[in-house]
Amino acid sequence: MPTSGDAAPENPDTASDYLLITIPLDSPLSGAEKDFLGMIDGGSGKNGFFFETDEQALRFYVRSLDTKAFARGIRDLIRKRGGPDGECARLHQVFQELFERIESVRSYGIRGGKRIYATYNRERKVSGRQHKVKARGSFFYALDHGFERTENALPEEFRNRIIAGDSGEVLRALPSNCIDLVITSPPYNFGLGYDTGEDGVDWERYFEKLFSVFDECIRVLKYGGRVIVNIQPLFSDYIPSHHLVSHYFMQKKLIWKGEILWEKHNYNCKYTAWGSWKSPSNPYLKYTWEFLEVFAKGDLKKEGSRENADITADEFKKWVVAKWSIAPEKQMSRYDHPAMFPEELVMRALKLFSYEGDIILDPFNGVGTTCVAAKKLNRGYLGIDISEKYCETAERRLKEIL
Repeated sequence: MPTSGDAAPENPDTASDYLLITIPLDSPLSGAEKDFLGMIDGGSGKNGFFFETDEQALRFYVRSLDTKAFARGIRDLIRKRGGPDGECARLHQVFQELFERIESVRSYGIRGGKRIYATYNRERKVSGRQHKVKARGSFFYALDHGFERTENALPEEFRNRIIAGDSGEVLRALPSNCIDLVITSPPYNFGLGYDTGEDGVDWERYFEKLFSVFDECIRVLKYGGRVIVNIQPLFSDYIPSHHLVSHYFMQKKLIWKGEILWEKHNYNCKYTAWGSWKSPSNPYLKYTWEFLEVFAKGDLKKEGSRENADITADEFKKWVVAKWSIAPEKQMSRYDHPAMFPEELVMRALKLFSYEGDIILDPFNGVGTTCVAAKKLNRGYLGIDISEKYCETAERRLKEIL
């Protein structure tokens, strides 16, 4: 039953001039629901949309659409029919899903205030893509991982705790497969003035210690759990730390899930000239961003209940674009720490890659930003740091959360 104003193509399921979105129905539409659809004007000619329904689904065909006006008009009609609890209550839910599905699709352009979807289905695709992916082998480097799927509970003495101590030693007391997500920013080894004064050792010692902690993180991580490492290369030493860390996790059979650029807009370095001036001799490249390397253990999919996913549709659409513009932490002097990452960075990562109720680990906890974000977002946490002073600051920050 197309709505008024647009005629269905002879073969709508394959018509390339329309984008087709199908919403399943648990039962046929009622008379009132059909009348409601009939009130929606899809425009005319080649500039519009229309609906078709049967007992199992509502199908939405669209060539071009003013998405905001479309959503606004339908919500106004629903209000006139009694609102979300009125006679068209089910269609309220159906259209909410349709709005999200429409917003998740990238159109080919905008014309006259409308998104253009005509010829969307003609997008060039790799012939036999699924077969070729299977033949090539996705994440071939991680296939023979041997990770156990059995999960263990985190002992109560470690739940929602800040522990001062060596991360490797503390983590060895934990059972395997008890942590949902690890997120951390290890010491840069730049020579910054940390409380313990251990930053700036030779690189072999640095990576030996770092990787020994990461070994324990991998062990305690659940099957399907994620590791997120915020790291910046030391450009002056020509040490690509983010690549070395990624290579190590790949050697350990974790799956590289992606890389996020944290754009800090650090203009103090952006317009500073280093190295050879106006010469190819030895120009020194400056960066205004850091990296978040994201890995998964055993499987790219993390099991969890959809009702415990607390990320909104708008947040999801924005944050899956893997360049996050977030200002650097402005309260480092307040907490007397030289290299804090901002709370916003952690909160985005937690909402995108974990569920409410998950257990979050930071083995280089510093003054507790990870644990603060986890507590605010209804996650459990375990923070470990070698500095008793930083751990005391982290405890104080957690107590300040209402």
